[in-house]
Amino acid sequence: MPPWLSVTILVVLGAALLLGMARGWRRLQRGASPVPAPPAVPDEDALGAARTEEVPATYVSTTRAGDWLDRVGAHGLGVRSAATVQVRDAGVVLRRRGAPDVFVPRAALRAVGMSGGMAGKVVGGEGLVVLTWVPAPAEDPRGLDTGLRLRHPRQGEELRAATQELIGSTPAASGSEESS
Repeated sequence: MPPWLSVTILVVLGAALLLGMARGWRRLQRGASPVPAPPAVPDEDALGAARTEEVPATYVSTTRAGDWLDRVGAHGLGVRSAATVQVRDAGVVLRRRGAPDVFVPRAALRAVGMSGGMAGKVVGGEGLVVLTWVPAPAEDPRGLDTGLRLRHPRQGEELRAATQELIGSTPAASGSEESS
């Protein structure tokens, strides 16, 4: 086979692969059913007192509650990024680099737990902190799971305890273990 034909075949296959990946990402962003946009992060005064320090983490992804493979791509929720997470009186603030910040209001939080993985990251054991929340109960009562891989795992217990205190005692979502 002449070299020009081999190169042409490889270029066509590479272009088809890239086109398929782009179509898949667009389909992920549209999703099977619409996901309401998370609320904007309020100003510092409206957030209330800090219950934890800002903890460095990796925002892994957001999935449908209970289905760790059903990644949500809408509103930038499927974009993995470096982040800091902080529990405040008004809710949990996730400040992300290179992606929109995420604010989980206190009223939307349902549970906090640990998991060994979710779409985009499998760590084994109980390496991810998972927040279960419902952005708009009337539109999507099932809710969402947001996974965070903390840079310093020992801070996970403090984060989980502060979040659990914020929401009170609630049952954990299926697939996650509630902190106590």
